[in-house]
Amino acid sequence: MLESPSTTESDPRQGWTLASRFSAVAAASPEATAVRSEAGDLRYAELDAAADALAARLHGRGVRRGDRVGVLLERSPRLIVALLGILKAGAAYVAVDPGDPVARLRTVLGDAEVALVVTDDPQRAGVGGEFPSLDIQDARGAGACAPTVEQTPEDLAYVAYTSGSTGRPKGVCVPHRAVLRLVLDAAFLGARTDDVFLQLAPVAFDASTLEIWGALLNGGCLALAPAGRLGPAEIVKTVRDTGTTVLFLTTALFHQAVEAGLSDLPALRALYTGGEVLSAELVDRAAAALPGTLLSAAYGPTENTTFTSTHPVREPLGARGVPIGGPIDGTGMVVLDERLDPVPDGTVGRLFVNGAGLAHGYLGLPGLTADRFLPDPYASTPGARMYDTGDLALRAPDGAFEFAGRADGQLKVNGVRIESDDIEARLRRHPDVQDAAVVLQDHGPGDRRLVAFYSGPYAVSSVELRRGLAEDLPATMIPSALVWVDRLPLKANGKVDRAALAARRGRTRPDGEVPYRAPGDRIERRLTVLWQEILDVEPVGVDDDFFDLGGHSLTASRITREITAEFGAVIRARAFYLNPTVAGLAEHIRTQRSEPATDARSVPAAAQPPAVAPASSAAQAPAAPGAAQ
Repeated sequence: MLESPSTTESDPRQGWTLASRFSAVAAASPEATAVRSEAGDLRYAELDAAADALAARLHGRGVRRGDRVGVLLERSPRLIVALLGILKAGAAYVAVDPGDPVARLRTVLGDAEVALVVTDDPQRAGVGGEFPSLDIQDARGAGACAPTVEQTPEDLAYVAYTSGSTGRPKGVCVPHRAVLRLVLDAAFLGARTDDVFLQLAPVAFDASTLEIWGALLNGGCLALAPAGRLGPAEIVKTVRDTGTTVLFLTTALFHQAVEAGLSDLPALRALYTGGEVLSAELVDRAAAALPGTLLSAAYGPTENTTFTSTHPVREPLGARGVPIGGPIDGTGMVVLDERLDPVPDGTVGRLFVNGAGLAHGYLGLPGLTADRFLPDPYASTPGARMYDTGDLALRAPDGAFEFAGRADGQLKVNGVRIESDDIEARLRRHPDVQDAAVVLQDHGPGDRRLVAFYSGPYAVSSVELRRGLAEDLPATMIPSALVWVDRLPLKANGKVDRAALAARRGRTRPDGEVPYRAPGDRIERRLTVLWQEILDVEPVGVDDDFFDLGGHSLTASRITREITAEFGAVIRARAFYLNPTVAGLAEHIRTQRSEPATDARSVPAAAQPPAVAPASSAAQAPAAPGAAQ
């Protein structure tokens, strides 16, 4: 059944762009705090002036309306200045994660054909001299006025890159109109000038759209979380310390925060969570622990600009799953069959969305755009389109939509959309990998693991495979486990039986395949204890692979935070994936600290290691005959 059948891409908020709306807010409240961070606060007038100066510099470098400009910056006030300055110059921003491998940066920036890259690290941004850069730390041009640029709401605001089924990321082209529909006069959000939005999501992830523009286009305050990935306890502390009133958490972070004790946040009025299937039990626990906070489940593909629907939790869910709710303002949702006819309520079909949140399409991919952005046969406006989400859904009798799975091989891990083909294609490039299949394994609330199964003549070193993957893929796309199988299981139709792989479980510690070696110096001993505590596995030898013991990206983040606090060494996610053993990570730490290893370092144990203690299900790494080490 169609919801909001008259919803089209036109919108009553027409006329504004992000830049013009921000300038109007800044003119109305110049002394209000726009950005709050550890480095200090920025008033709206100060942020507006800094963005104007950057826009003038960009214009002086030849940037014009419709150009695309890369952004390579950690979360900081400079990042916000960069986004606004690019928009004021009439261009669109293409944000990339500074922690991504060089090959990934090169692919994204090259595909976007950026005019230049705004950064505070020109050498890295240039990626081998391929891309010109502008150093945002250069103070030249301060006080300059932004160029006069005529824009419309249909102009491009940003390009967000998502995983692509061809093995290359694809750019989603989002216009100003779509962002304005998300944050202006939005009933689900109810933004106020006294709101404090926490900026927590990586700027390359589209949740940042809600955080940044929800604050700055409504006269609120944008509180920047400390750079890097924060754990649940750190997030709760940051929310409390900054007086955050509006917060978005990915499903995995939300689950972990609830388990860690999400409570005592009197200023928090709205908490949104989504990206993966939510635990009804944990949602109910959070709602009970935060009686003054409206908790909402949120759903939406990047192609429909962050949120398509929300479901406010106003009563216990009980045994019912968590619905994805109903469409937000300016949005329509419809469940169709294979003939694109509406299905009855309660019947599973394919979910299509329409309205003012739709992206223009995929950058440089007209064929894929035509396949996914279809003419809307139910719209009253000629030329209206609808987007095929690839999700299966149904509409319940109470009108709420419920997610029913994917119609293809797309996965979501920690809120990040991943095409399994990306990883599988990269694995097949190894000469000893014949075929590969990547699946999600569910180990309980907040613990979904990306696992790669591969076939070949023999098991390949998992360290070797991870190094190859890390050359091209971001850390979020590196599997927690790489498992060799004699052959991939097939269904009767000859396709890989991914359900069988997802259900597969194995040992907690791959005994016998990696000889136990005891820790030697203080660093190795401390790392061993950390791994045992966080993974709930004993014993841990210095040559054991973190991911083969059940570790994944979120547990790796916990380890790196502990390392930074204790040893003063900063470990990026990519470095962890390239050094996934205690011995390798200890050496990486010593290199940073310029500290030689002691003579007692890592000696083979004289006897067998102590008996393995019972491990929790969260520590169980998927395995199969010959699990790769």
